[in-house]
Amino acid sequence: MHLGRIQVAAWQKAFAGVLPAAVLAGLEEHTFAENWRVAISSPPSDKHRMLTACAGPAIVGFAALAPAPQTRETGEIVALEVDPPHTRQGHGSRLLAACTDILTETGTTHVRAWALEGDHTRADFLSAAGLEPLGIRRVLEIGDTQVNEDAWSALL
Repeated sequence: MHLGRIQVAAWQKAFAGVLPAAVLAGLEEHTFAENWRVAISSPPSDKHRMLTACAGPAIVGFAALAPAPQTRETGEIVALEVDPPHTRQGHGSRLLAACTDILTETGTTHVRAWALEGDHTRADFLSAAGLEPLGIRRVLEIGDTQVNEDAWSALL
């Protein structure tokens, strides 16, 4: 349940003003938690990974890696979330560094991540880490709302 709680809390903070308040209020921890439980217990491939950040015994963040669709050279960070009370403490940077280390060790040459249009905090974080906008956009459906996500990438 921790991952579901962390994801909902992180999204509610990061996407306030980006997504409608009703959509954010309707996010369900147990739905996210169950999706992560299934993904962890039955990963689609040996290249799918889940990492956690801890403060003492408490999980305070997580990241999930997957092969990028349609390319073998790119690994994709499909999630990177830190519990809001634990942001700005280096957990996100350490998770990102661990992701890139794993991708490098597995022979991947590029990393890709996504940022919701209007999520300037995530865009600034990715930029500071050396990722650059790719000029690729996709539509993400959250509840009844569609939002754009922009791809960011870096050479490893």
